[in-house]
Amino acid sequence: MKYDTALRPYLAKRIEEIESADILMGIPCYNNESTIAHVVQMVTHGLAKYYKDKRSVILIADGGSTDDTREVAKEFQIKPWQEKIVNIYRGPAGKGTALRSIFEAARWLDVKVCGMVDADLRSITPDWVKHLLEPVLEKGYQFVAPIYVRHKYDGTITNNIVYNLTRTLFGKRIRQPIGGDFAISKDVAKFYIEQDVWETDVARFGIDIWMTVSAITQGFRICQSNLGAKIHDAKDPGQHLGPMFRQVLSALFTLMERHETYWKRIKGSEPLETFGFEGYIEPEPVEVNLEGMIELFKTGYNQFRPLWKEIFSDRCFAQISRTAEMDTESFHFPTNVWGQTLYELAATFHGWSTNRNKLLDLMTPLYFARVASFVRQSWDMSSQEAEALVEEQAVKFEEHKDYLIKVWNKKQSQRQR
Repeated sequence: MKYDTALRPYLAKRIEEIESADILMGIPCYNNESTIAHVVQMVTHGLAKYYKDKRSVILIADGGSTDDTREVAKEFQIKPWQEKIVNIYRGPAGKGTALRSIFEAARWLDVKVCGMVDADLRSITPDWVKHLLEPVLEKGYQFVAPIYVRHKYDGTITNNIVYNLTRTLFGKRIRQPIGGDFAISKDVAKFYIEQDVWETDVARFGIDIWMTVSAITQGFRICQSNLGAKIHDAKDPGQHLGPMFRQVLSALFTLMERHETYWKRIKGSEPLETFGFEGYIEPEPVEVNLEGMIELFKTGYNQFRPLWKEIFSDRCFAQISRTAEMDTESFHFPTNVWGQTLYELAATFHGWSTNRNKLLDLMTPLYFARVASFVRQSWDMSSQEAEALVEEQAVKFEEHKDYLIKVWNKKQSQRQR
């Protein structure tokens, strides 16, 4: 079934009653009863503190929570001059449809700015509202991406894959392209709604990266805002991030195909203007199971070795095999080989028209190998020191962009035969 709107009649009616607003703050949620009240509280305080003279609406877009998320959100008292709507969106399950309902509301209300924050945040403060909204309201930016102080082992998919690929492909150093906390102007909200993405897997599983890439390729004015420490329900990469890795990579590779002519002509990258929080807070530690990740990689090697040999170049496969022989103390999967392995995988994805999900399953153990290698390398470093490693890695990815284009074109010509 196709959905031409994510707004249920109740939400459409409430928007009609409100008529118009200056600011819309959206909170997509699903089973977040333990954190939702805190997030709503910080948003209402932030709007009251910095934008009391503006008409503000808080929209909680729920995915059909089976806990008490909606009840908690409804009961929480906001400032009397603000509006709050708690609504279940309609359409395919997932964050994409939640954001679609928020963007539609932003368009109908004709807001000047639409901000979004995740519902599982424990470190959000009222200042986040200002840091996200101010660049749009005061400085004419159209898309604000977040930067956070994060623990070195939080955000391993961003640190080892998404930041490097986004920067190399599209030429903008957006540090958190899938951060989850953004602000956009009304013309960007309008553009997003009009795209044909909403019924696809990209919207279901990769909406954050789609938003970021679309903002870049459309030439919207982009900046970043530092929000301070990000503390949320962090996940152990070995235990929880396999499915997310596959979803994000699938979305990224699909976007690579869609924007091929754009990224092929981009050389190098440029920093973005950054606003917001100044200073440094040591983030909460994130526990990782190093031995567990190495074990997952070695199991994958034993299972997929013949296929890996077929997919990857001799150089990459030889390094993968060497890494599989290493014990925990000496475990290492070099950055430049990791970059080339990812590039070869992107090209193979492009060359395959069927069984693409199978290809991503094959890749997951290699992601564990890379994260385990990064963990070992940064074991004695502070999170700030480990950040230098992430930057170093991104530069290496950029240096090998010609290799990506070479293998991409090769797979494309093989596909066309």
